[in-house]
Amino acid sequence: MKRVTIDKRGSVTAQLSIATQALLSEKIQAQRGEIIAAKVLERSQRYGHLEDIYGRQVEIHVGDVVVGALGQRHALHGHGGVIPETLEVGDTIHMLNLGGVMGICKTSNPMVGPPTVLEVLGSVLTFPVIDSREGVPANLNMSEMSSTPALQEQHIKDVPILVIISGTCMNAGKTLAASAAVRALKKSGMGVDAAKFTGVAARKDVLSMLDCGATKAMTFVDVGLPSTSADSAPHSAKQLLYALSHQGTNPDVIVVEMGDGLLGAYGVMEILKDPIIAQIPTLHVCCASDPVGSFGAMALFANELKKRPDIFSGPVTDNHIGCQQIREQLHTKAFNAIIHTEEFGAAVVEGVKELQKLKHQKEEV
Repeated sequence: MKRVTIDKRGSVTAQLSIATQALLSEKIQAQRGEIIAAKVLERSQRYGHLEDIYGRQVEIHVGDVVVGALGQRHALHGHGGVIPETLEVGDTIHMLNLGGVMGICKTSNPMVGPPTVLEVLGSVLTFPVIDSREGVPANLNMSEMSSTPALQEQHIKDVPILVIISGTCMNAGKTLAASAAVRALKKSGMGVDAAKFTGVAARKDVLSMLDCGATKAMTFVDVGLPSTSADSAPHSAKQLLYALSHQGTNPDVIVVEMGDGLLGAYGVMEILKDPIIAQIPTLHVCCASDPVGSFGAMALFANELKKRPDIFSGPVTDNHIGCQQIREQLHTKAFNAIIHTEEFGAAVVEGVKELQKLKHQKEEV
């Protein structure tokens, strides 16, 4: 064991208690969620910041000792990377995202350049037994919420209306739409909680929803994942739904952002297809970057989910032309969450109230 002084911790580790003067083990388990300390060797010009445990973006410097979690990332407009098969002290790995997820970068978008390069110092030890000097390698699955039960069919009646914001790709306006939906629902008098079901660890999106009025906001990191996949996403989503509807603030509605796109590797479609989640009354908002993307999203919803989006938003709605194409050709509401904030919010509130009415009628039968 050796002791190091941690300069910065990625937000992915926020749920764990890690001392600034941390003890490290040279025996490293190269597995999802393992907490790693590393020294910055080369700093990315584009990804030169780290989102810390408070949600602030802090600049990182060569020589800094940073702590993050091993995980994967599959980002069209960022870095794509995997967990290494083995990992030893002295190996080099990469910072894959703003929140502190670490791995081996396999590909990068030319617009973001190469990733920050890190030298592995060791696995961060935690001491869960009071007065014991027996250290245990820290992992995200040690977080308090990681053992949250997953939503079962008998719990569906306790889940409030969902507003799910999905999109054709990253950077399609999902966070802006989710935040606008939260603000409108809150102003209408409803109690609103929020969640991010898929993507790679970062707090900025749910912090935006909290800023807009959500009482409580959670992400998959809270239940032990550095990033989601097709295999893990449905279970973690049902854990979050159980926590927010049974252990939270008794909201009237939960606004959910799906990170990345409908066809991405983070499990968006797998969540939407889940037989339990599919039974929950849901208003679907889909964000698209262009008209062809909106047509593709409509086809995916129809073919894979036997549903259709209730509202379109995102860059495709940046002006009247895109909105008109969607309304006339897809026969669906279309509002830009920034430009048409009031209209977008009113459509979300109206849709949620209609679902609440139908839910109450069903319960009375």
